[in-house]
Amino acid sequence: MISVGDKLAPLTLTNLDGETVQIPDPNQRVHLQFRRHAGCPICNTHLHSVTQRLDEIKTAGIREVVFFHSTAQLLRDYQEALPYDVIPDPDRTVYREFGVEKSWKAILNPKVLSSVAKGFAQQSGKGTIGTATESHLGLPADFLIDTDGTVLAAKYGEHGADQWSVDELLALANA
Repeated sequence: MISVGDKLAPLTLTNLDGETVQIPDPNQRVHLQFRRHAGCPICNTHLHSVTQRLDEIKTAGIREVVFFHSTAQLLRDYQEALPYDVIPDPDRTVYREFGVEKSWKAILNPKVLSSVAKGFAQQSGKGTIGTATESHLGLPADFLIDTDGTVLAAKYGEHGADQWSVDELLALANA
């Protein structure tokens, strides 16, 4: 598991558009989000709230980078319009490096049910529960990474809808 104060080794990733993404970013802090799978109604509801407040997040000096354990093709069907870096990690390689796990707890929580219903409504029923290569049992995680790679804050979700809100992220950025 990654903890506050840890210093990350540099990562070079490729986003959905084929562009290189460096973690850490030498010019701004990075909010690394580990979401579940393409079409996840919980994730899409959460990312909608991030997108709506992206100007505030950028003003706070934060760059959004979002991982999904889906293939690039599946992500293009659901996430191509997101205005930040989306990283496909279908083999969960980076998820394992960061200790982001899968568990039945991801879906066995009452808060998950309301998030799923809200997400399906926002997507007009387009959401999925994962494909044969994806898992709806993935747990979310959030990390705020400083420009030198130091982990400023970390959260490992206890269920599928347990991630930082935008307000929590901004409070952490201002702390």
